[in-house]
Amino acid sequence: MTTANPPAANATLKDRTVLIIEDDEIMLRALGHAFQRAGCRVVGARDGDQGLARFHEQSPDLVITDILMPNREGVETILAMKAKAPQVRILAISGGGRLGAEEVLGLASRLGADAVLPKPFRAADILAAARGLLERDGEG
Repeated sequence: MTTANPPAANATLKDRTVLIIEDDEIMLRALGHAFQRAGCRVVGARDGDQGLARFHEQSPDLVITDILMPNREGVETILAMKAKAPQVRILAISGGGRLGAEEVLGLASRLGADAVLPKPFRAADILAAARGLLERDGEG
């Protein structure tokens, strides 16, 4: 059973570009689908290296990045993105691996993530977090 989001709930997300960096293919597709349904243009990447390349090509409104990934992990990716574009909104997600989500996401928050969300989460939760971050832009 799926429920549609009310139009007002998607207004903040509509026509925004969201870069999703996630090494788990199933999670990447699920997140991409959720944000597309909310009216976003979605760009996907499988690791931090790919994510940084797409970040420079696309200038996204929002970046959602996993933390524990191969090649370039999420914290290093966040630092590089914030150095290039301090205004970019970044939402870090993680299950935490052996360290635990709170510790990993706490580090991400201290080093530049604007918001964090532990896995597992519902699509409604990540969409609400994304809306909250993008609404901050309008308060400027």
